[in-house]
Amino acid sequence: MKRIYEPSNLYGDAQVGAETKIGAYSDIGGIIGRRCKIEAFAFIPRGVVIKDEVFVGPRVTFSNDKYPKAKGEWKLLKTIVKKGASIGAGAVILPGITIGEKAMVGAGAVVTKDVPAGETWVGNPARRLK
Repeated sequence: MKRIYEPSNLYGDAQVGAETKIGAYSDIGGIIGRRCKIEAFAFIPRGVVIKDEVFVGPRVTFSNDKYPKAKGEWKLLKTIVKKGASIGAGAVILPGITIGEKAMVGAGAVVTKDVPAGETWVGNPARRLK
C-alpha cells in the first residue's frame, strides 16, 4: 500500500509505485518506483525517474532544465535514480544525471555528473568518497 502524507502535491504525469511512502510537503511530478521512501519537502519534477527501493532524504531537490528561463523555450532533461540508491538530506541533483544502482549521495551534496553504481559521493560539487 502506498502512503502519501498531506499536504503533498502530485502534479502532471506523476506516478507513484506500490508500497512507496511520500513525506509531507513534497512536490512530485516525476515517476517513482515501488518500495521507495521519499522524505518530507522533497522536490521531484517532471523528467525525474526514480526506480524501485530508493531512499530520498528530506529537502532533496532535483532540477530538470540546465538553463531555466521565466519565459521562452526550455529543454527537459531526464534524470534517473537506479534501484536501491540513497540520497541524503538536502542534496541537489542537477538535470540529466544518472545515479547508479545502490549508489549513495551524501547529505548536502550537489551532484553535477553521473554517480556510478555502488559508489558514495559527497560535497559540492559532489565527488567520489574514497
